[in-house]
Amino acid sequence: MPPSSETVEPLTWPELERLTVPETDRINGATNAQSHLRLFGHPEAAVRVTLYRDHHAWCPYCQKVWLWLECKRIPYRIRKVTMRCYGRKEPWFLEKVPSGMLPALELDGDLITESDVILLRLERAFGALGLPLESDRAMHLRQLERLLFRAWCLWLCSPGLTKRQQDQARDQFQAVARRLEQEMNHLPGPWLDPDGPGSVDLVFVPYVERMNASLAYYKGFRLRQEHPAIGSWFVALEQLETYRGTQSDMHTHAHDLPPQMGGCWSDDNPEAAALASRIDRGEGLGQDEGEWPDASNQGMAARALSRVLRHRKALLASNLLGAARFDQPLRCALTHLMSKQDCHPRAGSAAALRYLRDRVSVPRDMPLPAARLLRQALEATAALDGSEHPRPLPLHDRLDQNPEAFRTAS
Repeated sequence: MPPSSETVEPLTWPELERLTVPETDRINGATNAQSHLRLFGHPEAAVRVTLYRDHHAWCPYCQKVWLWLECKRIPYRIRKVTMRCYGRKEPWFLEKVPSGMLPALELDGDLITESDVILLRLERAFGALGLPLESDRAMHLRQLERLLFRAWCLWLCSPGLTKRQQDQARDQFQAVARRLEQEMNHLPGPWLDPDGPGSVDLVFVPYVERMNASLAYYKGFRLRQEHPAIGSWFVALEQLETYRGTQSDMHTHAHDLPPQMGGCWSDDNPEAAALASRIDRGEGLGQDEGEWPDASNQGMAARALSRVLRHRKALLASNLLGAARFDQPLRCALTHLMSKQDCHPRAGSAAALRYLRDRVSVPRDMPLPAARLLRQALEATAALDGSEHPRPLPLHDRLDQNPEAFRTAS
């Protein structure tokens, strides 16, 4: 439906309910962040694995194990744990894992920590996913991933770099990224594994996804454009429903990384500022962020609406304006989401709408294209009221995202 210059009245909650779509099958359906049990058509008695991962799907090491289990279609249970940057670690988990380290995994009753050790144990129990992780090529690629990680950290997480030092850090990162491209170009397809996406590809996924987001936001660096083979690898990943179920968006990564990494530092160049503004407003960066092949706008808008309505009481109660005053502005934003027509919120609601815009977490809450549309609707509705913003997102922790308060409110 094309945008209209006319304004409309906000839909009522019952009217919005009629526009929602059913929840997907979390147990046997597509990969999703909300599931607590994955069976892939097997009986529950077949479950030998329990994965302990973070509530928000922010942990890169959890994502690596999560993807491996999904790609191999191993039946497993999920128990979700709080990362320290956004809340208090659950006592029951500290009794099991005193370090609090994530991910953790139980296999046939044995507890295993550290993602690489977990993958090796899973490989021995269920067979390799492509190249065995201890094969010569896999070991070479795993070492390359660590080199790329260190070059990224040096560029992103070093405060006070001079212009010359920034350029050197960029050059060093790109030198390692070109080595990765050479490995990708070594085979006719886009993958690092000759038989398709294998364990060596999954080893790279979490941090290269975070590099793509953080370097755009803080450095104005477009990884997919600068390194086309890496861009083609991302495109191939995004054809896979399994990967899409774990993929985050740039806004989520740009703001969840600073507490995890000890800080992310901008180069303060115009391109970085422009890209950061687009990401924060909810526009996204198109194919640089992720362009799914089958994501119709209307279908994804309905997915976003359904997720908001599922948790609307908690969202209303936790907002800056309070439940009663935020009710109408939220309905205005959701009306815009579904109709693309302007719907004026009550005066003084701009900051409250942007407060919610900034706290959509992908993929915890909804898929990437759905979140992009919801952020855009919240921003468009906020802009009708004014330019007010809430307090900036915290850099040293994300206690504003404490899952305990949200669960209690729900």
